Amino acid sequence: MCTHLSYKPFEFKDSSGNVVGFDMDLAQAAAKQLGQPKVTIVDIDFASQTSGAVFAAKKCDMAMGAITINDKRKQSVAFSSPYFSATQALLVKKSAGITDLSGLKGKKLGVQTDTTGQAYAEKNKDANGYETVVFDDLPTEIAGVQSGRVDGAINDNGPLLDFTKSNPDFTVAKEFDTGEQYGFLFQKDDANAAKIKEAFNAALKKSVQDGSYKDSYKKWFGSEPTVMPSLS
Repeated sequence: MCTHLSYKPFEFKDSSGNVVGFDMDLAQAAAKQLGQPKVTIVDIDFASQTSGAVFAAKKCDMAMGAITINDKRKQSVAFSSPYFSATQALLVKKSAGITDLSGLKGKKLGVQTDTTGQAYAEKNKDANGYETVVFDDLPTEIAGVQSGRVDGAINDNGPLLDFTKSNPDFTVAKEFDTGEQYGFLFQKDDANAAKIKEAFNAALKKSVQDGSYKDSYKKWFGSEPTVMPSLS
């Protein structure tokens, strides 16, 4: 399983060094469906996953990482059934008094490279008059806000809301409904990969039916899901 650490609460290392999180629970369910005893993690950059390079190089059989399903990525990889609905969110210091992108005029906004958050920020840059600063991953992006290198950061709502739980000086000032859904990735046009994808989809469907999806969601996000994955 390829992923790009850390992206809490979807995939991150716990105090014992084990990779855990919401995505990891689904990955383990898929492994069980395939009769595999464990999931081996390959920590690798996000772009090489969405481009399909990790599959061409035989680095992994699946990839996970709160990856938004879109037509551009479908040209390079195959997606599972959607398993999570998300929005983009703006993280700022509470003391900054920023409530929307318009409050960043003349300021700097952090984005994570090759993400839908970066695309959303770039799309709205001219209208709001901010400069974007690109970071390689979520932890360095958040660190940029903490250090004052940037005045805010845009990324998926799940990890940013999780960050504010233990960092009360920061807040998610605004969420942007982008209609995003996440999927796991697989090699495109490959018979073996198709079988693995089918196993993941079957495990996802089973987890919704037996309640384990809801239990995992509540464990990692602190509330029950408002939108459940479709069983079609």
